[in-house]
Amino acid sequence: MTILETRDLRKIYGAGETEVRALDGVNIRVEQGEFVAVVGTSGSGKSTLLHMLGGLDRPTGGTVLVDGKDIFSLRDEELTIFRRRKIGFVFQSYNLVPVLNVYENIVLPIQLDGEKPDRDYVNQIIQTLGLERKLRNLPNNLSGGQQQRVAIARALASKPAILLADEPTGNLDSRTSQDVMGLLKVTSRKFSQTMVMITHNEEIAQMADRILRIEDGCIVTRG
Repeated sequence: MTILETRDLRKIYGAGETEVRALDGVNIRVEQGEFVAVVGTSGSGKSTLLHMLGGLDRPTGGTVLVDGKDIFSLRDEELTIFRRRKIGFVFQSYNLVPVLNVYENIVLPIQLDGEKPDRDYVNQIIQTLGLERKLRNLPNNLSGGQQQRVAIARALASKPAILLADEPTGNLDSRTSQDVMGLLKVTSRKFSQTMVMITHNEEIAQMADRILRIEDGCIVTRG
C-alpha cells in the first residue's frame, strides 16, 4: 500500500537569471512500512523535498499525497491539523521544549490535538528507546543521543502515517549516530512505521531499506 507519493513535484525560487529549481519534477512512491533514505549533497534539494513531503512549505507545482490525501488541497489551518495527526518529524536539532520533562515532551503533540495518549503504546515506545528512567528529566539534563531518542518517541507517539527525519544524526558523534540509527530501524520494524530520512552520510543511508539519490532537484537513482 502506497503511503506517500509525489507527482511532478516542483519548487522554484526567483525568476529569470536568478531562478533556482530546487525541485524539478520529482516523482517518488513510498510503501507502507518502508524505510527510505534520500541522499544528496548540500544544495541538491533534499531538504526542500523533506519540507514539501511534510507540508512545511508549499510547492510551485505538483502534488504530494500522504495516506491518499492531497495535502496541498488543504487550507493552512487544515494542513496544520493534518500534519500534526499524520506526519511525525525528527529534526537534527531535536526541538524539545526545555521547560517540559521527557514524558511531557513525548505526549505534547497528542495533547495539542485535544486527545489522550494511548498509554500502552507510548510505554512500548519508551521501553523500546530505553527512556524509562529519564521520564522526569528535563532536556538539558540529557545527552544529545538521549534527546534524539525523546524526539523519536515524540514523533512516533501520535501513530503518524509517515515519519520524516531530517539529518537525525547530524549533531551526534559516530557511535551515538549508529545507536540512534539502530533504534530508528528497530522502531520502524516494531511499529510498522513508514519512514523517510534525508542525509548526506552514505554509511547512515545504508541502514535504510531503499536509497533515493537527488541531484540538482531531480531523483537520479532509485535503490
